Amino acid sequence: MSTRVLIADDQDLVRAGLRMLIDAEDDLEVVGEAVDGDDAVLAARRLRPDLILMDIRMPRLDGLEATRRVLADDDRDPAPRVVILTTFDRNEYVYDALRAGASGFLLKDMPGPRLVAGLRAVSAGDELLAPGVTRRLVEEFAATHHTPVPPGFQELTTRERETFELVARGLSNAEIAAEHVVSEATVKTHVAHVLAKLDLRDRVQAVVLAYETGLVRPGSG
Repeated sequence: MSTRVLIADDQDLVRAGLRMLIDAEDDLEVVGEAVDGDDAVLAARRLRPDLILMDIRMPRLDGLEATRRVLADDDRDPAPRVVILTTFDRNEYVYDALRAGASGFLLKDMPGPRLVAGLRAVSAGDELLAPGVTRRLVEEFAATHHTPVPPGFQELTTRERETFELVARGLSNAEIAAEHVVSEATVKTHVAHVLAKLDLRDRVQAVVLAYETGLVRPGSG
């Protein structure tokens, strides 16, 4: 089945270009467009897309707040994944997008094939930022944001806690498998359990939580 995509951007030409690019792929389908943040929230509620390509700067309601509202409003499991789209390559935008619940971040001027590959990665449940990049950003900004340790953390087994820490340090499943001397399939199972118990959407959210709670400290790995 095709991944159903909603495009939210206030520029007509940008939306038209993205629609043409995405609809050319057999496994991706644009099911709607939104011209601002308010429109994106309403369209997401009506169309129930799998993936939302969300611009940051839009009139009436910006993409970050629209992301928060869409994810809070959707009762599906899993919830739709949001990829933030912007021309502004600034760390604070990336960090704010991750904290808002986004699963990825793309620049509007990146080549079409890379954008499509990014959408596929997020649709498959992967993070769109390289783990090392995510970690660097979170380390930089987490010092000013403090989050309580979620109750679900106490439910993690010893191996799940170890997996959580390695995910937060930016290790891939293959690297964690090598560290624990287990198969990648076993690591995937541990990661899935960690995300479920901590009520997290993906690995990006796990990295953010780890640093904001202090469970992993900047520069400690």
